[in-house]
Amino acid sequence: MAYLAFYRTFRPSTFDEVVRQEHIVRILKNQIETDKVGHAYLFCGPRGTGKTTLAKIFARAINCESPQNGSPCGKCAVCKALAEGGSLDISEIDAASNNGVDEMRDLREKVQYPPVAGRFKVYIIDEVHMLTASAFNAVLKTLEEPPRHAVFILATTEPQKIPATILSRCMRFDFKLIPQSDLEELIKSVFIKTGKPFEEAAVSAIARAGAGSARDSLSIADMCASYSQGKLTYDDVNAVLGSTEYAKVADICGAILSENASEALKLTEEILSTGKSVGVLVKDMLSFLNSCTIVKVCRTAREIVNLPDETYNRIEGIARSADAHKLLRVTEVLAKAETDLRYSLNGRITLETAVLKCAVPQTDYNIDALIGKIAALENKLADGVKVQASPAQAPTPAAPAPVSRQTAKPEREIAPRPAQNTAKTILSEDGADSPFSPFSDVSAETPANIPAEAEEVQPTLWENGGEQKISKISAVREGDKGKIFGKFIRALRETHKNAVLFTLCMDLEHAFEGDKFILITESETVYKGLQREANAKFIGGVLAELGVNDYEVRLKAKGENDYDKAMRELRASFDGADIEEK
Repeated sequence: MAYLAFYRTFRPSTFDEVVRQEHIVRILKNQIETDKVGHAYLFCGPRGTGKTTLAKIFARAINCESPQNGSPCGKCAVCKALAEGGSLDISEIDAASNNGVDEMRDLREKVQYPPVAGRFKVYIIDEVHMLTASAFNAVLKTLEEPPRHAVFILATTEPQKIPATILSRCMRFDFKLIPQSDLEELIKSVFIKTGKPFEEAAVSAIARAGAGSARDSLSIADMCASYSQGKLTYDDVNAVLGSTEYAKVADICGAILSENASEALKLTEEILSTGKSVGVLVKDMLSFLNSCTIVKVCRTAREIVNLPDETYNRIEGIARSADAHKLLRVTEVLAKAETDLRYSLNGRITLETAVLKCAVPQTDYNIDALIGKIAALENKLADGVKVQASPAQAPTPAAPAPVSRQTAKPEREIAPRPAQNTAKTILSEDGADSPFSPFSDVSAETPANIPAEAEEVQPTLWENGGEQKISKISAVREGDKGKIFGKFIRALRETHKNAVLFTLCMDLEHAFEGDKFILITESETVYKGLQREANAKFIGGVLAELGVNDYEVRLKAKGENDYDKAMRELRASFDGADIEEK
């Protein structure tokens, strides 16, 4: 007899042998035991998860003369005939090559004939999504109301391509990927049955490469068993898969995360010069970085990554020294490179470009790179490193004279505030402050490394109710008039003293008449509130610090349009003269 591959030799023959599809197995077994077999089933899920295998077991079980716990007995004449593949009651159709309307019409005619030996005539249509629209229409009516002896089992990896009219007529079962631990147990059992010695690390590597598919895992195990004459080792598996030596992958990723571009490019060149595929190298690097990310953020990482101790320790060392954000950024860059390789004529250039982007964040002008730069600056500030502006960015010495407070005398003694709770009011010269938000936290703490004695606390205008004497300063420059209101609102917000006044001023209109600052409102309540002596004194003091020495609050008539406003201002300019409107 010809040699059979592992995935054929060790294919499950009963429901109990199926790996990790308990939710489907239970339903099918209960239907068989209660004799409630449906007429149409849809098995969908990733490749190698047992769709066709389970369909064959189910087909044998519903025709078995004496099923055992819902599974075929394997001893009766029907089971033996079905196992040998010589039964006419089970038809397997590959829709990938028989996808035309003529094949489905032929099926529609044959389905009328009763079974030869069993109770049911089962039609297993694999890759059913490959059928044409006409073929689906041809089989639609038969699928909806088949003969009592007919059972259809449709299998596919892409259920979204099946028409809704077909889906609604089937009982759908979704197959799940098989966990790595279950794949490892399956591979070990196969090696034990075949007498093949193995290392635990080798089995883990095979299961990872199988990526949740039992068929793929057994196929890889079959190749590895043929490659190694003695005990199957981890290196043997890497040689079969064409994977890069793990230590070299770790060296490349370590150089990238430490931003050593020259070393990363050197190691990349050394690996590619040995004949390794660019795609395989990128895949290995992504796998390594994914393990690093898991180790970085997950407490149960050892159980999740399931790697040998030596390998895990190497990953843990690199993960601890790397920033989590950097790990994610590098992973995203390499993942994009993996996609670009499909359309690249020179994969080496694509990979080397990605390595440079990862190792030198300054060359990658995206949001993640900028966030990384900001994080680096924040870390420096947290460590007490003083970051100074370059000479080109330094402010010019010709700045307006600061507000003189020497004449101000507080009515009460103000105790120095703790440095960690101190909040300063900072109004930039050019008004380029961050956007205003009334809900933002303005009580940001100053860094703890700044000594408290370095901060000289002086009483400000608003700490004394606006009763300080403010020295006159030069009038507001024309270019700065548009920024006065924003500075005024921010100053009110940052005082923490008069929330009511701040609320009243939020919706005010504003304008300049020469050097006079005009605050305009349509609400009589707001107008009266701003006219109160305490509020007026407070507003005048704040504006004085901003260089505005004259202001006025006006009540705007409701519904006043621009024309009416202009006429009112014109009459006011001519001392109430009677102006004829035309």
